[in-house]
Amino acid sequence: MDEVRATRRRVAKHVKRAKRIGYLLLLGAVVLVVVGLAGDLSTGITTAATVCLIVGSIFLAPAVILGYAVNAAERDDREKGF
Repeated sequence: MDEVRATRRRVAKHVKRAKRIGYLLLLGAVVLVVVGLAGDLSTGITTAATVCLIVGSIFLAPAVILGYAVNAAERDDREKGF
């Protein structure tokens, strides 16, 4: 296998994992907000939801960009016949 494709496959695997973590953290933030609104919206729930949003965004932002880059590189290789 080509060294570039192996690296690209490795990056795609890490991107998939980072997206999963990021989306789970965003889901956790939504669940925390709903639980907080249904019950007592305490400072702890608000802080935990905010932390989930921030950390989820930190995981998702580069993962989405790198995911698009990997897909574009694969598409370019297919178009050029590699």
